[in-house]
Amino acid sequence: MHSCQQVLVGKNSELITILTFLCEQSHKLTNMGIYYGRQLFFKSHKTLGKFELEKVYKKNYHYKVLYSQAAQQILRTVAESFMSYYGLIKAYSSGKILERPRIPKYRKKGGMATVSYPSQALKLKGNQIRVPLGNTCKRWFDLDCFYIPMPSNLNFASIKELRILPRNRCFTLEFVYEKEELVKPQLNQDNVLGIDHGVNNWLTCVSNLGTSLIIDGKQIK
Repeated sequence: MHSCQQVLVGKNSELITILTFLCEQSHKLTNMGIYYGRQLFFKSHKTLGKFELEKVYKKNYHYKVLYSQAAQQILRTVAESFMSYYGLIKAYSSGKILERPRIPKYRKKGGMATVSYPSQALKLKGNQIRVPLGNTCKRWFDLDCFYIPMPSNLNFASIKELRILPRNRCFTLEFVYEKEELVKPQLNQDNVLGIDHGVNNWLTCVSNLGTSLIIDGKQIK
């Protein structure tokens, strides 16, 4: 069972500059993937494989400024959107759906897109999480990583993914973590417990099975 916790990035100009750069590169790489997928479909009538974009763009600098696993996730997301489109086209051709689906469109120019990191890319340093950058980013800016605060209510070992979301001119960090699934007790709906709360006898309880108990309230007083 997985859950998600969002943390709004505060006023940290250095961190915001890095996040802005990463999300801008993600946006450009996404549009490049969409361009390839559209041209492949329009000109060759071929479908796009899940890992095909990585092979095409792995030497592109938009790809290389990002950490490799983050760049791969961006292009795989694009590929998955095209695979969904192909499936809808087949459904439309066979008459299973009435409205003709639209091929994935380009993102608006000058925007930003989500960047995702799997757990194996992250490292905990004290109370900070180390987030890696690509080799080209290190060569350009002499910077190979950046740090974000570790949420105090989460266990680092339970984190499965970190997402950087640009929203409304702000950035949100999304921590996807594994959560223990609560086992619901098997209750007998025919059994009833009546509870009368008081002062000296804090709780007086009697069940429809004839059992009873009293919880002393003097210690609480």
